Amino acid sequence: MLSIRSPLPSRLLLILAGLVILPGCAAGVLVGGMMESYREASTRTIPSEYDGLQDKSFAVFVAADRLIQSDHPQEVARLTTLLTQRLIEQADASGVVPPAAILEYQYNHPGWIALSYDELADHFGVERLVYVDLYEFRLREPGNAYLWDGVAAAMIGVVEADGPLGDEFVYSKQIVVQFPDADGYGPTDYSSSQVSAVLEKRFVDRVTWLFYEHEEPWYPDY
Repeated sequence: MLSIRSPLPSRLLLILAGLVILPGCAAGVLVGGMMESYREASTRTIPSEYDGLQDKSFAVFVAADRLIQSDHPQEVARLTTLLTQRLIEQADASGVVPPAAILEYQYNHPGWIALSYDELADHFGVERLVYVDLYEFRLREPGNAYLWDGVAAAMIGVVEADGPLGDEFVYSKQIVVQFPDADGYGPTDYSSSQVSAVLEKRFVDRVTWLFYEHEEPWYPDY
């Protein structure tokens, strides 16, 4: 006899088995509702979209325009550090350039943004360059000082410095996250630091999840 392993909990399987005595329509409605409840309370495994960091050395560069850096002067440093730390933990890379070294280089070489991707990778001696072009990071809609409308958005690109296209992205993806999830929230509901922290977490999750298998809710908030 063939044996089929099910991902559903045994209690749910027993309940589902008991539904065979119900009329077809009633059983279908109950099964559908139970499956929906199960999904709402569970997660699913999502594969990586790019696994080329495995067994490779890498560096994370975050670029942001002057307006973002003026309004949020610590954001480039924070995102560089948070993204690098998460990828160190999860991507199974062979080596990494410490965030402090990247940030020091950016500070001491303000013209770094004009360098080619392969020049940056060659300078740090890495095989992969994860480039984050942060084109939006805001807590409010411009002109609205009363309600939160946080957005973090970037184009993510990966350069394979050891490949034939050392100055082009072999993989790219646009990432956009928001917080709060509904309109009408202001400073009496969340502080600016809370809005910023949630945006950072959602952004770091969405960027780094591209690079390793992970668990997500069936119905994610972001």
